[in-house]
Amino acid sequence: VQLQASGGGLVQPGGSLRLSCAASGNIFSVDDMGWYRQAPGKQRELVATITSGGTTNYRDSVKDRWIISRANAKNTVYLQMNSLKPEDTAVYYCNAKIVRYAGTWSNDYWGQGTLVTVSS
Repeated sequence: VQLQASGGGLVQPGGSLRLSCAASGNIFSVDDMGWYRQAPGKQRELVATITSGGTTNYRDSVKDRWIISRANAKNTVYLQMNSLKPEDTAVYYCNAKIVRYAGTWSNDYWGQGTLVTVSS
């Protein structure tokens, strides 16, 4: 199983970016998916999660600015980031809880990380 993230880059404050992350490989089902970030010198932190049923959860600092969504048929999760701020600069990692075989538990899988830099 692999998670391939894309969509990072350099953007000015107030701008927008859309991250994508697609899971591929031997997959029976995908449970929760989400995004985490790690800024230089800081610990990785939760940004947003979404269940297979579409229930979302956000950290307070991004609530009302960002939207997490998913396309279940494509095993893909998205993060629409609006009104970006310099403090949003970080490497963003996608995460998915994936069941590989029927009747088994899910395991955590991580994408490779994509850098988002917010700077003028």
